Amino acid sequence: MYIPAIIAGLISFLLTPLVIRLAHRFGALDIPKDDRRVHNKPMPLWGGIAIFTSFFITMLLFSNIEQTKLLGLFVAASIILVTGMIDDVKPLGAKLKFGVQIIAALVLVFSGFEIKYFTNFFGGSNLIVLGAFSIPITVLWIVGVTNTVNLIDGLDGLAAGISAIAAVTLSYIAMLNYRYDAAMITIILAGSAIGFLPYNFNPAKIFMGDTGALFLGLVLAAVSVDGALKGATALTVVVPFLALGVPIFDTAFAILRRLINRKPIMQADKGHLHHRLLSIGLGQRKAVLSMYLISALLGAGSVALLKENWMHAAVLLTLAAIVVFIPVNRSLILHKKNTLE
Repeated sequence: MYIPAIIAGLISFLLTPLVIRLAHRFGALDIPKDDRRVHNKPMPLWGGIAIFTSFFITMLLFSNIEQTKLLGLFVAASIILVTGMIDDVKPLGAKLKFGVQIIAALVLVFSGFEIKYFTNFFGGSNLIVLGAFSIPITVLWIVGVTNTVNLIDGLDGLAAGISAIAAVTLSYIAMLNYRYDAAMITIILAGSAIGFLPYNFNPAKIFMGDTGALFLGLVLAAVSVDGALKGATALTVVVPFLALGVPIFDTAFAILRRLINRKPIMQADKGHLHHRLLSIGLGQRKAVLSMYLISALLGAGSVALLKENWMHAAVLLTLAAIVVFIPVNRSLILHKKNTLE
């Protein structure tokens, strides 16, 4: 299973320089316009094209996924990719992008990626069949995860690295659940993201843009539905939330923060975890590596939970919480101090 990941990474690595030239030619550039940007010169976007292309070439070569699912994944991902490419050049409205994401999610649902039941976490009957709620819950999950990955794409290499770690975790979880097709999808996705990282890690030569972040989020959401939520134990309901914990929790806290401060939910700010890491003096590289560590701890904790290794899970999740708490607490203290001064 490692060979497909290596090949996907190699293809992505070789394609990225071509995409850099393509982005410059068509004016797909991220020009810093406000203080939320951490770069100070125009950067080519569309890095997601390299990730998308390497992913599907490798899928065609190695994956044994059902043709209906593969076609559905390709169509849904293509819809997201084209929308992201347009948005990277000429920003689209939030409602339009949200509508397109719903369409892409529905394509996935009707091609077989669907949450039809949950294992009963509280005991009793083995399964909670969703029935008529199956489609809206699946669409909500896919659209939600797709956007959470996009929202953490704020530092060089952050979204690509976090997505790769989440993909490796979900691949292992899928194997534990005997979902080898889902495991193959995620390991190939991880390889595609890792192959892009040498050009995207600080100092970045290219950004993935919405083109890549939305694509990665879509595939992670689809596979978590197909390979992680369909396990045999009640803990499979919790595991995907931990495997994708960094983008999910960061987005959840961002929404809560904006509600408390009575600001629009969609209004961008500098309160995300990676911004707080920068505010306490960490450079981009150290901030990103810290986020990688948090994601890896959450991923390892989710696997320990699934294996019912409670001690290991408790230690790993506690470490993740500590790594998050220290910079957030220090950032709040510094902010309060600066406000008083």
